[in-house]
Amino acid sequence: MAERRVNIGWPEGLHARPASIFVRAATAAGVPVTIAKNGSNPGNPVNAASMLAVLGLGAEGGEEVVLASDADGADAALDRLAKLVSDGLDELPE
Repeated sequence: MAERRVNIGWPEGLHARPASIFVRAATAAGVPVTIAKNGSNPGNPVNAASMLAVLGLGAEGGEEVVLASDADGADAALDRLAKLVSDGLDELPE
């Protein structure tokens, strides 16, 4: 299974607008991806393409999350998603 550990670059964490940007990118990735909080209060992996699941993580800015997938082509998709999360981008990467 491929995975990326990344700190959330959005100061407000994965709430509302940043979560929407992330979920759209995860959906567009073309492979199933999970996301889980890491660190002192880890959580179970959830579907990264589900807005409710991502919001339910309660992931704050600066916290580490784990992006994972076991699908073919997962490495490239996880690299794009990791960059989006770590840089706290305001739009989907090309």
